[in-house]
Amino acid sequence: MSDEFQRIEQIRRRLAFASADVLLGIGDDAAVLAPSAHAQAVSVDAQIEGVHFRRELLAPADIGYRALASALSDLAAMGATARAAFVAMIAPERLPEDDLYAIADGIAQAQRAFACVVAGGNLATGGELSITTTVIGDAPAAPLTRAGARAGDALYVTGEIGAAALGLALLQAGRGELAPGCVARWRRPTARLREGAALAGIASAAIDVSDGLVQDLAHLAGASGVGFELEHERIPRAARLAESCAAIGADPDALVLAGGEDYELLFTAAPDVRPPFGTRIGSASASGGIRVVAPGGRAIAVPQRPGFDHFRGR
Repeated sequence: MSDEFQRIEQIRRRLAFASADVLLGIGDDAAVLAPSAHAQAVSVDAQIEGVHFRRELLAPADIGYRALASALSDLAAMGATARAAFVAMIAPERLPEDDLYAIADGIAQAQRAFACVVAGGNLATGGELSITTTVIGDAPAAPLTRAGARAGDALYVTGEIGAAALGLALLQAGRGELAPGCVARWRRPTARLREGAALAGIASAAIDVSDGLVQDLAHLAGASGVGFELEHERIPRAARLAESCAAIGADPDALVLAGGEDYELLFTAAPDVRPPFGTRIGSASASGGIRVVAPGGRAIAVPQRPGFDHFRGR
């Protein structure tokens, strides 16, 4: 069995990744980043076993990959480009050493996929597996925030909504074969960094869909001081969503409106602006609150729990 410092060395080798943004990386008391002409966007995200994931549903490499990808999604929502990440891992004594290195391999795969070097971190033992990831990026001159939407702005979303929640629901039901693409979306999310950077100067406000479409839209509404009318039929859904939900007795609307973990970008733009991508799914209004409507304007009930809340549960 390897000791702490032998394990750190094994992880360091797996995370070796050259970057002009990092002058001194893993192996010293602190990392040294190269100077930047841009303001820096910084975010922290935690992935905790039993809260954010269950190990029986994920390969160890998937745990590492999604830890970095989900953290980078916050940079994407700000329109920032990734520079470096710092990963602090709590590894229980019962965690097999090979699993620890496989988690590091997954982090390495994500850093290559998103061109974001892991420049440092910490390794300790504790009662439960957890990964806390800090990400740093170059912010645009006018960072995207949640506070810029105005009444009349159009509401857009990248990609499909409900895919990751469906993937998790299928795994929990033992029916992952019904929609393997959705299972992959939950296991290995995509941080929309390129899309976020492209939206700087175009979008008026943005947020990533991590906790649930309605709940995250409410954050956007609250910060901007507007309400939203969300057009139910316009929301882009995962293929086979309806039939897969029918097979396992799940509510497709609950997964789409409150499922979360899609890590797509939800953004607004002035009505005369045509974003280069995204599906228009609604509009901002002067009245407060979120209203989900069917064709013809009929109101659709919002799920009682519109998304994930650490202190309330799903």
